[in-house]
Amino acid sequence: MKVIIGLGNPGAGYENTRHNAGWMVADAFARKFRIEVTRHEKESFTGSGRVAGGSVLVARPQTFMNLSGDAVKLLTNAYAESLDDLIVVYDDIDLPLGKLRIRPNGSAGTHNGMRSIVASLASERFARLRFGVRGADYSEGPRLRDYVLDDFTAEEAPIVERSIGRAVDALVLFARGDLRRAMNEFNRDPEDAPAAADQEKEPRP
Repeated sequence: MKVIIGLGNPGAGYENTRHNAGWMVADAFARKFRIEVTRHEKESFTGSGRVAGGSVLVARPQTFMNLSGDAVKLLTNAYAESLDDLIVVYDDIDLPLGKLRIRPNGSAGTHNGMRSIVASLASERFARLRFGVRGADYSEGPRLRDYVLDDFTAEEAPIVERSIGRAVDALVLFARGDLRRAMNEFNRDPEDAPAAADQEKEPRP
């Protein structure tokens, strides 16, 4: 089973913040394939379904960002045959708004949620999809924590929506077991990437 985990913070006050971009992508993926992420287990809300001919679990940890590793370890122990079946989706302030970066492994960087996951799994060898949240108005400084807990602006909404759609398409390729193709197609800017004409279609009602 493929395990897709979006990072975020629980609570209505965090719902549309930059730090919850991982949840936004996970929710959009679940909606596309009519997966209800409502089961409360392993310190997360989860839902499972069939995508691209295989089983997929979608999860949103409820531990708050800094303790994400607690939930991710429980989920991977229960559902993933190996860390090759895991991908974590999260916001990245180091990437411009809407940019996607997919990697098969790597360090946690400055992201506290990823630091928690790497520590809990005792490994950096799992896939991740980073979603850029740095808007044009961002300036480095002590405001970093406040900035990622701000909502996306109305002007940013179209970029965010398009990029969430691209992230969902990338996750479909991961579900197919084709992470390399996802990297080739979605690590580039949209205008440079070929359309994925054969993406998995929505299931019929």
